[in-house]
Amino acid sequence: MNKKLVWMIFIAFIIGLVVGIVLWQTGVDVGGYVTWVSPFGNILVSMLKMIVIPVIFLSLISGAASLPTKEFGKIGVKVVIWYFVTSLFAAIVGSFLALAFNPGSGTSHSEWASLMSMGSAEIAPASAGSLADVFLDMFQNPFKALAQGNFLAIIVFAIAFGIALKIISEKNDAKLQEGAKLFLNIVETCKETVFKMVDWILAYSPIGVFCLTSVNFAQYGSKLFGPYIMLTLGVVLGIIAMVFIVYPIMIAVSTRKNPIKIMMQIREPMLTAFVTRSSAASLPVSLRTAKENLHISDNLSSFALPLGSTVNMDGVCVHLPMFAVLAANMFGADIGFTALLVLVITTVLASVGAGGVPGGSLMLLFIILQNMNLDPGQIAIIVGLALGINPILDMFETMNNVAGDLVCTYCVADMSDMIEKDS
Repeated sequence: MNKKLVWMIFIAFIIGLVVGIVLWQTGVDVGGYVTWVSPFGNILVSMLKMIVIPVIFLSLISGAASLPTKEFGKIGVKVVIWYFVTSLFAAIVGSFLALAFNPGSGTSHSEWASLMSMGSAEIAPASAGSLADVFLDMFQNPFKALAQGNFLAIIVFAIAFGIALKIISEKNDAKLQEGAKLFLNIVETCKETVFKMVDWILAYSPIGVFCLTSVNFAQYGSKLFGPYIMLTLGVVLGIIAMVFIVYPIMIAVSTRKNPIKIMMQIREPMLTAFVTRSSAASLPVSLRTAKENLHISDNLSSFALPLGSTVNMDGVCVHLPMFAVLAANMFGADIGFTALLVLVITTVLASVGAGGVPGGSLMLLFIILQNMNLDPGQIAIIVGLALGINPILDMFETMNNVAGDLVCTYCVADMSDMIEKDS
C-alpha cells in the first residue's frame, strides 16, 4: 500500500470520526444517515470478502512452490521452521494479551446490541466440541472448503499442493518438469491478476473507510475510544514483548551469544521498517546489516531475508487476536481454549501468504472474523475499526517483522556454521 493511499485512508478515518461524533453528540436520529451511507462502506467489505480466498489460496501455492528445496536443502527447512516458530510465539503472545486486555469488555454485549441491532455470534471452533474435530476439519475436501470458506482447510491444502508442485518440478522427467513449471507460471499470473484487483479495491478504501467510520461513531460514539486505546496498548505491548523478551531469549538459548549486543546490531533496519512501514523497503538495509554487523554468509541471508519478508509476519500475528477478542465482546461470542488454539493456528498458517499481498493484514483479519462466523454487518464494524487504526499499528508491526527475520536468520546461521567471523 503506497504512502499516498495510507494518508488518504487515515484522513478519511479522521473525517469519518469527526462526522460520526458530531452526529452522535447532537442526539439526532441517525437511522437515515446509516441507511444511506452504510452501503458504501459495506461495498468495501463485500469486495474484500470476494477477493480474500483467491488471494490467500494463490499466494500460499506460489510461496510454497517457490521454496528452493533442492538448492538449499536442510538449511532452507531450518529457516522455514524458525519463521514458523517465531510466528507461533507471536500469535500466542497476541492471544494471551488480547484476553488480558479484553478490548470492548467495558461495555456489555446487551449494551452494544441496544446501540445497534447486531445479533450474537458463535465461534465455530467453540461449537466443534473437541480438538480432534478441529484437526480433522483441516483436511476437508478442498473444493468443499473453497465453497464454504473453511480457511484452515484451504491453507493446509494450498501449502501442501505448493510443496508437491515444487517437488514435481524437480523430478528427472522433462514432461513433468515442463508441466509443473507451466502450471506454476499460470498460478503466478493468476496471483498477479488478483493482486491488481486488490489494488483496485484498495483505491476505493478511503471512501469505504469514511463511510464505515462515520457510521460506527454515529451509532457507538465515545464507547469506541476505550476499545481503540486497549487495542493499541495491547498490540504495542505485545510487540515490545516479542522484540525485547522473546527474541533475546531465543538468541541466548540458541546461540549462547549476548542477545543485547545482537539486538543493538539490528537497530538500523528496525528503525527503517518503523519509519517506512515496509518490509520490502527495509530489505536492502537488512541485507547490509546481516553482512556487515552480524557477519552472516551471503548465501544464507540472500535467501532467508527475502523469504522472511514474504512469509514471516510476527507483528501481524500479535495484533489479529486483539480484533478477534473485540469482536467476541461486541457480538456476544465466547472464546474458550479450543477457539483460542484454532485462532493461533489459523493466524500462523494464514500469515504465510500475507507478506507479499497488498493489504495483507486486512486479508488475514477477514480469515479470523469469518472463522468466528460473523455476518457481513458485524465484519464491517470490525474492519472499519481496523482500517482506521492500521496506519499506527503498521509501524510497530513492520518493525517486529523485520526484527524477526534477522533474528531467525542469525540463529540459523549460528547453528549451521554460516557466521563468517565471530560477531
